[in-house]
Amino acid sequence: MKRTRGRTVRVESTEDLRRRLDGGTSTLRAWRVHGLDLRGHGSALLARDVAGATFLGCRFDPGVDDDLTSGGALVLPDVGASPLDVYRPRLYSPDELMDTPRYADSLDGRAYSWTQRSAGRDDTLAAALHDHAIDEALATWAADRSIVGVMGGHALLRGDQAYADAARLGAVLGRSLVVATGGGPGAMEAANLGARVSDDPHAALDVALDLLGRTPSFRPSIDAWLHTARSAIAGLDAPRETLGIPTWHYGHEPPNVFATAIAKYVGNATREAVLLQICSAGIVFLPGAGGTVQEVFQDACENYYADEMSAAPMVLVGRDYWTATLPVWPLLRSLARGRVMEPLIHLVDTPEEAAAVILAGAGSAN
Repeated sequence: MKRTRGRTVRVESTEDLRRRLDGGTSTLRAWRVHGLDLRGHGSALLARDVAGATFLGCRFDPGVDDDLTSGGALVLPDVGASPLDVYRPRLYSPDELMDTPRYADSLDGRAYSWTQRSAGRDDTLAAALHDHAIDEALATWAADRSIVGVMGGHALLRGDQAYADAARLGAVLGRSLVVATGGGPGAMEAANLGARVSDDPHAALDVALDLLGRTPSFRPSIDAWLHTARSAIAGLDAPRETLGIPTWHYGHEPPNVFATAIAKYVGNATREAVLLQICSAGIVFLPGAGGTVQEVFQDACENYYADEMSAAPMVLVGRDYWTATLPVWPLLRSLARGRVMEPLIHLVDTPEEAAAVILAGAGSAN
């Protein structure tokens, strides 16, 4: 029988349900029964005290849901035709999202197709409920972890030197902290890869990078891109934890499989805010375009109004890039002047320098 923590009893299989009922329980108070086909179980449920129980997206024989409600249970039905589990209790794994040999048939591919159609009331409700469930799951997952963010361009190709640099940054940071990214391709994939294999010998990362370079992009074939990624980590030791936070708003870009936990959102605005907020150990910004610049100033806004206990380091990598190509640094420095954030913003030339700044700050925080 699955053990539960605290007062909530989570029941996620009919086998677990039968064992608990056969064990003689007389009350279902604080039970959360999730996504089960409960047809044929109505009499057994109603023979107990159901007040305080919650049934999420379950199926019942006719009238049983009304009887449960009358007995004090909360019964929340499935919503619309969404392929998503709107009451999901945990983050995704890569294998759950990419759960079929052909990406277009996978949960991730089907969810993206669903988000592209004209949304009705049930669809918008399903999206909101799903993202709320992911919020709760992520808050639980992140609560006892020290997380550093790595942001950067999605267009970075496997095989590029900058991709290898991002992967090595992830590896250095991943030995001490949990590395979080936006969960997509490019620099995000590279940082998740490095963090995932940070317990393996350096040669393992080099071998993976060499193999990945043979399929530089998810275009023209997502299936080939995913197959190469899975091949690159096959047979390696148990991975270090690393987090991806992608969105179906950019669903034409598949999530990378190197993040061991994936908090995927329907809404991009929520995803962006959450991604920045959970990075308690700071954020490294690699060269990127519009999305990365947006993230720099969203994070700057958080730090601008933060107190001394909640402000976190911001490290921009690429002196020429952030002062000439996209001159973000001068404005960021002016914005920070005289604020709590001023000593926490840094402009460096290399990923190695960025890692040193973050790890020094994490050490002083401990």
